[in-house]
Amino acid sequence: MQSLSLYELTGLVRDTIACSLDREYWLVAELSEVRVGTNGHCYLEFVEKSRRGGALLAKARGNIWKSTYQLLAPYFEKTTGTPLVAGLQVRVLVSITFHELYGFALSVSDIDPSYTLGESARQRKEILDRLEAEGVLTLNKELSLPRLLQRIAIISSPTAAGFGDFCQQLAESPYRFTLGLYEAVMQGEKAESTIIEALNRIAEDESLWDVVVIIRGGGATSELSCFDTYELATNVAQFPLPIFTGIGHERDESILDCVAHTRFKTPTAVAAYLITRQQEEAELLEQFSQRLTRAAATRLKDEAHRLQMHTLRLQTATRRHTAHARECQMWLATRLAVQTHRQISSWHSMLTDMTQRIRPAALRRIENERHNIRLRESLLQMASPERILQMGYSLTLHRGKAVRNAETLKAGDIITTRVANGTLQSVVCETPTEQDTKAT
Repeated sequence: MQSLSLYELTGLVRDTIACSLDREYWLVAELSEVRVGTNGHCYLEFVEKSRRGGALLAKARGNIWKSTYQLLAPYFEKTTGTPLVAGLQVRVLVSITFHELYGFALSVSDIDPSYTLGESARQRKEILDRLEAEGVLTLNKELSLPRLLQRIAIISSPTAAGFGDFCQQLAESPYRFTLGLYEAVMQGEKAESTIIEALNRIAEDESLWDVVVIIRGGGATSELSCFDTYELATNVAQFPLPIFTGIGHERDESILDCVAHTRFKTPTAVAAYLITRQQEEAELLEQFSQRLTRAAATRLKDEAHRLQMHTLRLQTATRRHTAHARECQMWLATRLAVQTHRQISSWHSMLTDMTQRIRPAALRRIENERHNIRLRESLLQMASPERILQMGYSLTLHRGKAVRNAETLKAGDIITTRVANGTLQSVVCETPTEQDTKAT
């Protein structure tokens, strides 16, 4: 088989890819790295992970050249509300390239923003339709509530009247609650970002809480528009803990109410529900306690009888099993002795056969190696300098170095000529260069 250079092999790979694949493909992948170079080009890394465990299945380098990136980046951010950053799932139009120096890469020429999660907030109906289409609209509603709702994470302003009413009503109940306030602005431009930040902090403390409550007092309809944004809705819908809302308004449900687990009109209504749940659990526990006492007495009596019967059956079974095990042990010991003897005999035969075969093979190998050594000695003797001189050749030296080009000598140089039976010294009278000059 003919050998290829690395450049030839990589060129063959490049030509094969160019000839056998389409010019462009729509690719769906996750961005694990997004970096904009000083030259204005955007360098990407695409990855695909398994759905179970998140193991890395595939990885590829990508790029968006400067002229294309200057068009795609603003378009993507304007449409989705988020810049092109690592962690996004994207759908991009790519062409496959392979370069001898830089290897395999995907060159991005277009992007589909509608595929990427995180689109900017739209009108109320569009957001609800979008959440439903994405399958997240009812995710929080589908979460199961713990039997005891005692540990309550609260998102509210500490100065809101609704927060004070909520805490007071729980404090006056006969049941114990653990409350934790995660402060947020409940109206205006900062409401969305601060509520999401509060949710993120609660998510870090997820194991400490049973449910999240978002509450505020009543207000004008215009003040509640902050609860009708896509970003807040998608955070609430996909939150790992059930979320209750008590925003305190009589108008139609906000988007936040629609995606939350349970919606209440006021903060006090949320508190009343939590107290009622505790009361129902207390009554249920009392019923269970009485039933458990009666069932335990009956079960203890039945178990005592069953234990006595099992004791008798166990004694009989133990004796039978011991006898059977003893018989099996004796049979296995006999069989093991026979098999051991057979195996030893087999190994002995194999060793004897191998011993008889090894000696002739070793002798043949030694003889072959001796023959090879004699051949190499003969070749070395034929190629020795002494033999070449004896054939009539000579070696010309100047200042201890072999003369390979007469043009390196000049008139008056002393040269030494070595022949088979001695050496001669000569003086250069004329060089080829000087002869050519005179001829001219």
